[in-house]
Amino acid sequence: MVKDLFPICRSLTGEGVRETLNYIKRELPKLSIHEVPSGTKAFDWEVPNEWNIRSAFVENEEGEKVIDFSDHNLHVVGYSTPIDIWLNLSELQEHLYSLPEQPDAIPYITSYYSRGWGFCLPHNKRLRLKEGRYRAFIDSDLKPGFLNYGELIIEGSSKDEILLSTYICHPSMANNELSGPAVTIALAKWLTGLKKLKYTYRILFIPETIGSIVYISKHLEHLKFHTIAGYNISCVGDNRDYSYLPSRMGNSISDLAALHTLKHITPDFKKYTFLIEEAMSGNIVLLV
Repeated sequence: MVKDLFPICRSLTGEGVRETLNYIKRELPKLSIHEVPSGTKAFDWEVPNEWNIRSAFVENEEGEKVIDFSDHNLHVVGYSTPIDIWLNLSELQEHLYSLPEQPDAIPYITSYYSRGWGFCLPHNKRLRLKEGRYRAFIDSDLKPGFLNYGELIIEGSSKDEILLSTYICHPSMANNELSGPAVTIALAKWLTGLKKLKYTYRILFIPETIGSIVYISKHLEHLKFHTIAGYNISCVGDNRDYSYLPSRMGNSISDLAALHTLKHITPDFKKYTFLIEEAMSGNIVLLV
């Protein structure tokens, strides 16, 4: 599943998200796919315009493409507006992103809520760019459309619910994206195959942050009264130890179950408070 989904260019919205959800629905036929129009209010947030991209590149005066979106989805800043312009190198540098501390990596940069454009590239490659003029070209759309998410409810004998949530908004990243959906699909298949369930399971495939906010805004009262435990499944695809990121109070059923399990399978797990963002760099158990 990871190999199939990796090439798809996903973002908060767009065809890549729908393609991903349609793939997941083939694995989980009872998955329902929902759409929420751009501009919809969700508490004090608003669903952004839909973004789609077809091609993008930076080429030098000789016509050589020094950065090409077709080589890797991460080469373009997410939600970049369309552009076709010639610039000198110093002007181009203002729209380039790289990581000097990780010189061979392509950084993941987005501009969801502010208009702009840019390209991402390995820092070593950026250092090799020569003086001269460059054409920056991005063939993209940013216009009213829809935010999409998937929902699967597996009924148990109790109306008490376990919430499982995972993200479907990152382009071509394995650990920080596809490990979560892949594991969640497998969990959903396993739960569906059990003959008897005590709890009902609510399983969500959503774009990060805005997807969660939209879903909660639509189901707040139900979630408040029926959700007794919840997990956000993310960054579980590498071979490092697990990180435990507790709920706000730290004493929920989710916390107790996670701590019990981690104690038995990996007693050296790292423990953070729910305020520590550094935890996002490892295998994560996020709780509600």
